[in-house]
Amino acid sequence: MSKLKLNFACGPYDRMEAMHYNRIEVEGIDINYMEIQAPREIFDRMVGSREFDMSELSLSEHVVWSSKGNSPFVALPVFPSKAFRHGFITINKNSGIKEPKDLAGKRIGVPLYTITAAIWIRGDLQNVYGVDLSKVQWVQGAVEKAGTHGKPPAVPDLLEPVDIVQNTSNKSLSDMLRDGEIDAIIGSRLPDSIRTDPDKVGRLFPNSRDEEKRYYKETGIHPIMHTVAIKREIYEENRWIASSLFKAFLESRNWAIDKMYFSAAQRYMLPWLYDDLHEVDEIFGDKLWAYGVEDNRATLEAFVKYMKQQGFIKEEMPVDDLFLPIHGRHD
Repeated sequence: MSKLKLNFACGPYDRMEAMHYNRIEVEGIDINYMEIQAPREIFDRMVGSREFDMSELSLSEHVVWSSKGNSPFVALPVFPSKAFRHGFITINKNSGIKEPKDLAGKRIGVPLYTITAAIWIRGDLQNVYGVDLSKVQWVQGAVEKAGTHGKPPAVPDLLEPVDIVQNTSNKSLSDMLRDGEIDAIIGSRLPDSIRTDPDKVGRLFPNSRDEEKRYYKETGIHPIMHTVAIKREIYEENRWIASSLFKAFLESRNWAIDKMYFSAAQRYMLPWLYDDLHEVDEIFGDKLWAYGVEDNRATLEAFVKYMKQQGFIKEEMPVDDLFLPIHGRHD
């Protein structure tokens, strides 16, 4: 019997490497891995023109689609991208911002108000650090160049009014931050000016790694950025693929973890890799880069709460309803 052929657009992540290069078998499925190292491009092409059978997809876009009850996609509880975001809040050093609460009433750059990373940062600032963001003016634009961040085909309508303006200058947000035209930037990437102009641009949390470890120990939250979406019609015709794919994604992740821990010769150009892995073991235990709903319940529930608070969805929804049921045990 021939295998079901599916194309899958995703970044070149280590946890996907075994699937990318066919080092593991996906039962009943022939995966054509389409490597695209530009998440916004993947999302725009998947949402706008349904170009792929499967793709990584912004968690925020998936939640918005699901909340409407007519999503063209279903999702696996597989998370290609996770990232703590404390280190991605950058400030102009002359803006008077010394602590999180100083962000109140400022002009803050953001690639898109709607991106998952920005939702996480705003949610944490509000709920963990007590920041009043009600009078912030959000300046949208690309961080590394003038103009917009991608071309989202379906930006969600916000349920509450928010002061959002588009960057229409000939500068990037990074340059605007350096020049004091905005006070801070939040988002999914660091501005170049934090490297080129360290006298003018810095992090809100100078010791962000320590703050992120404290945050995880206290909350159990490792922020999820992306999930894996499948065209609904493909799943409806082949419901068995959910368990087959989930098992393969787990095997691929575990393959990458095993390779990372191999100590005879370092796989990655990180001089203190094994000390870092020892620290990872102490903090995450056996939950490193967890998949599945249960091991990510605290993270997913916090994110849905943040989306409700920020006016993206009318009501919080059960996180189990966001993902396909996976039958059988997959460790």
